[in-house]
Amino acid sequence: QVRLVESGGGLVQAGGSLRLSCAASGRTFSIYAMGWFRQAPGKEREFVATISWSGGETSYADSVKGRFTMFRDNAKNTVYLQMNSLTPEDTAVYYCASPRRSSYYPRTKDDFSYWGQGTQVTVSS
Repeated sequence: QVRLVESGGGLVQAGGSLRLSCAASGRTFSIYAMGWFRQAPGKEREFVATISWSGGETSYADSVKGRFTMFRDNAKNTVYLQMNSLTPEDTAVYYCASPRRSSYYPRTKDDFSYWGQGTQVTVSS
């Protein structure tokens, strides 16, 4: 079955950087888009970024545009989220996700069928 495992979360000071990783297994990684979402305490899970199966197309939430970069290494079955200039508002559990359909660029949270267990990111002021 499809398995997504996030890593790289932790505690960082405001202005710092972190790189999250998501290792995928269970199917051919290179033909599926991937996404990152986050959920802060008491809030709904929100979109952060999406990347196409080839890595040639990316989309970002306005709140992270210019600070976060999503990229993938299809040879390693891994997708990454480089997070720079972090602020306390970025504190959340970060999840990677993937759609059920191959060669499909997801546009909404409902387009994603598979989710990881999440990794905690805490940004102190």
